[in-house]
Amino acid sequence: MEVGDVSVYSFTHADRLLFTSESVTEGHPDKLCDQVSDAVLDAILTDDPDARVACETATTTGTVLVAGEVTTSAYVDVNHIVRGVVRDIGYTNADYGFDYQTCGVLTAIKEQSPDIAAGVDEALEAKEGMDAHEIGAGDQGMMFGFAVKETPELMPMPITLAHRVAKELAAARKARRLSFLRPDGKSQVTVEYRHGRPHRVDKVVVAAQHDPDVAQTTIREGIEEEVIKRAIPAELLDRGTRFIINATGRFVIGGPMGDAGLTGRKIIVDTYGGYARHGGGAFSGKDPTKVDRSAAYAARYIAKNVVMAGLAERFEVQLAYVIGLARPISLNVETYGTAVVPDALILQLIEKHLDLRPHAIISRFRLQRPIYRQTAAYGHFGRADLDLPWERTDLATTLARDAGVAPPVAAT
Repeated sequence: MEVGDVSVYSFTHADRLLFTSESVTEGHPDKLCDQVSDAVLDAILTDDPDARVACETATTTGTVLVAGEVTTSAYVDVNHIVRGVVRDIGYTNADYGFDYQTCGVLTAIKEQSPDIAAGVDEALEAKEGMDAHEIGAGDQGMMFGFAVKETPELMPMPITLAHRVAKELAAARKARRLSFLRPDGKSQVTVEYRHGRPHRVDKVVVAAQHDPDVAQTTIREGIEEEVIKRAIPAELLDRGTRFIINATGRFVIGGPMGDAGLTGRKIIVDTYGGYARHGGGAFSGKDPTKVDRSAAYAARYIAKNVVMAGLAERFEVQLAYVIGLARPISLNVETYGTAVVPDALILQLIEKHLDLRPHAIISRFRLQRPIYRQTAAYGHFGRADLDLPWERTDLATTLARDAGVAPPVAAT
């Protein structure tokens, strides 16, 4: 059933369904915090790959607070890192109410709890003589990985398009194609599905921070031409597509001046846009012994390779860990009725080819490198613009062969 724009949430049965995802620019307060946290992490990993880092950032008018637990032999200048991130994002003008030169930087950092470290340094399996020298998971929790044949990146189309619009909004500002734009902004894209497949874009919402003395018609026309139509393929837009730009009529006060920001508050933007489930753990500011980051990356790798191998068109995997144990306590797969082989076989192949202990994940994807700040805006998955190890499909051919299906046309 459908009433107006309210759709039955069933990708497999609905004749017509609307699904919406959002993204934010790097100047959004929450995303500013994610980038600071990951910039601190990268700086530490550069000199100390074995560091334990849980870096949280908060911001409000004129202030950035960096807090958390860090155990490392490295020294990093947190004040310098914060100001560099704020500058790179584009907060360079005091008229914005927040800028890299005048903002206050506060730090409140201590060492990792020895109670936690005891479980990470040596897993329970190692203590019981089963896995010598194995490290334990840095936290308990569940992580989901997802992939779907809707885009070349094997990501849901709504979040893919929302990211494109947000990135194009930032690009138009930085290239001064739209010189009135300021760093803060959000996007939202509604995709119409028919019988489980993307058909068209129904709505595009943009909220863009701007200079005070600019006519709203100028802002709307500029964003429509220089942002939306550059970001979304023309074949997905039609006369029924609605553009909603700065719906309040004014967005001058933005960034930390307009709203407080916090690390880890945009986890749906970071992952699948609400299209797939989320375990709840944030990514930014955490070293890879924290499985809510590293195991989520491994889960995305599994899902993408299963779909790339042609074993299913839509695929989700769930992992669950306990702090201090190395091996996941559960592994579950969901193919939504799209699999060409039994789900049990897919599960067997994952267990055969993937070692999902934290140390193995860290080693396989070389996660002790300073690669994280680049992921802290515009999503951690489906990033064709970045060479991220968990986005590679180098296992797809092996999975297809062992499952007895035709090998994929291309795998990277």
